[in-house]
Amino acid sequence: MNFYNNMHPYYCGIGLHARLLYVCIIDNTGLILVHKKIKDDPEALLKLLKPYIGDIVVGVECMHCWYWVADFCKEHTIDFILGHTLYMKAIHGGKAKNDKIDSHKIAKLIRGGNFPLAYVYDKNMRATRDLLRRRTKIVRHGADLKAHVANTASQYNLPAHNVNLKNVCDREKMRYYFPDPVVQRSINLNMAILDCYHKELKPLEHYIEQMAKQHNPVHLNILQTINGIGRILALTIIYEIGDINRFSSVQKFASYSRLVKCKAESAGKTYGTQGNKIGNAHLKWAFCEAAVLLLRHNHNANKYLEKLQKRMSKAKALSALAHKLSRCVYFMLKKETVFDEAKFLKS
Repeated sequence: MNFYNNMHPYYCGIGLHARLLYVCIIDNTGLILVHKKIKDDPEALLKLLKPYIGDIVVGVECMHCWYWVADFCKEHTIDFILGHTLYMKAIHGGKAKNDKIDSHKIAKLIRGGNFPLAYVYDKNMRATRDLLRRRTKIVRHGADLKAHVANTASQYNLPAHNVNLKNVCDREKMRYYFPDPVVQRSINLNMAILDCYHKELKPLEHYIEQMAKQHNPVHLNILQTINGIGRILALTIIYEIGDINRFSSVQKFASYSRLVKCKAESAGKTYGTQGNKIGNAHLKWAFCEAAVLLLRHNHNANKYLEKLQKRMSKAKALSALAHKLSRCVYFMLKKETVFDEAKFLKS
């Protein structure tokens, strides 16, 4: 975990919400200079910060509405830092908790060098990343709808339907599958939503791919040289990483991808692992999915997996393969080289 250690004459902590801010400004001795609640108005925030611009750093906790504050600070050349939510337990552990207390604690964390840093994602790619994440949620919801159709058939003891609901003609067959009209109405609702998703997702995916060709065409082509990484996985990896150079080592990249488990130890005793949810869940999914797809119709990859299974279970072997794949992607993107399967499966 990285902490912000730069020294400034003034430090600003903001308790950030969708419609209001609680701003606390302290000096380098810890004296409170400003402690005030304002609306989410850039002009009001600028009025508070203007006397300190050039000598102040602004820190907020990472939540859904931090974008505008980061852009505001960049526009006015104010140093901005983003706090890692899971590491900022210091502002949640007190007996009393409110926005006024939180903003003061954030300012003191920055001043004391204990403010845990999260990545401030590039503004130009931010909206496309959010659009890709939205697409992932919709695809998963579509999978839930398809599973509901199969479960409903089992619930009413009907024969299993051998149809692929990705296809329009197969979805039409399901509109008359259930004899009970009320049950059929429920299934028809699923089919209508799936029809809408089918219509919207293809052009959406094409649009995101065109954006990626503008943002990072080299990495998009490099990633697709890996057998098992197609268009969607390549887009996910590109937009969840952002800038590969923000990772100083491959170990930090693998940790960020949630592919490293950390031991919980005390007094020489191990109490299992912890921190499994710290990192990027989308990258973990992408690398685990890529590892499974790499094994399809790839004899050499399956032999490598069998080699791993001699010293661990199949589940751990798949995790190890995903970890190895993430390390490979790190060096590929750093050096901008294509995938070398022989080298990858050598050791």
